[in-house]
Amino acid sequence: MMNKIQIETEYITLGQFLKVADLIQSGGMAKWFLGEYVVFVNGEQDQRRGRKLRAGDVIEIPDHGTFTISNN
Repeated sequence: MMNKIQIETEYITLGQFLKVADLIQSGGMAKWFLGEYVVFVNGEQDQRRGRKLRAGDVIEIPDHGTFTISNN
């Protein structure tokens, strides 16, 4: 199942996405989460919490789900 994450801006960072998707409680946990879990953005592994995610991007985190970014 694909979870949709709505954004109001042009992009959000991977760190912000983790918080919006309720995978972490605070922005400070992003570095830890990305060190502990494998994250794929559009099929490529990416651990940079500053990675810009835009509408149409697909984020896959094994055991946590698949998410897509969409604008309103």
